[in-house]
Amino acid sequence: MCELCPRLVAFRRQNQQLFPDFFNAPVPSFGDVQAQLLIVGLAPGLKGANRTGRPFTGDYAGILLYDTLKKFGFAQGEYKADPRDGFCLVNARIANAVRCVPPENKVTGSEIKTCNPLLVKEIAALPRLRVIVALGSVAHKAVCRALHLAEKNYTFAHGKKHTLPDGLILIDCYHCSRYNTSTKRLTTDMFEAVFQQAQACLL
Repeated sequence: MCELCPRLVAFRRQNQQLFPDFFNAPVPSFGDVQAQLLIVGLAPGLKGANRTGRPFTGDYAGILLYDTLKKFGFAQGEYKADPRDGFCLVNARIANAVRCVPPENKVTGSEIKTCNPLLVKEIAALPRLRVIVALGSVAHKAVCRALHLAEKNYTFAHGKKHTLPDGLILIDCYHCSRYNTSTKRLTTDMFEAVFQQAQACLL
């Protein structure tokens, strides 16, 4: 069990007392280890991945994400917001910039930095990786850090495609949070367009 981020450790221990049946641990990545597509999110949601132990499983954001992945052939099965539902990813994998649930869904710069070596290993362990979709600016910054890229050369913008020096493609997307979708900052069409773009890059 990781003990590197004091604030996250304290919050995790608090939740272990409040919700003893929750996963309450660093949430591992999910999906195909031979994937060509990696989706990077922010961090586990308190009653989503922190409860279920699978990224984007059990919270509102997961509904849009997994429905979209299935629509574009990156997933199969029936998503039931339960890690035992048999739902699986196809040629795709999901990781987070920070693996432990943060208070109020907000991570600090030091926490992103501390967890970044795990994202470095995640990317390095995907031998067929061609496209990364960053869900939100925090994920974008974490990917840039993991790949030793100067952020000033790769500014975040929804739907923007960055071709990286090693040939990887980074596509930015607003996070599929309830807040972003309810305020219409991110619509279903906007979200689907990003994954349609990712799909096209893999053809």
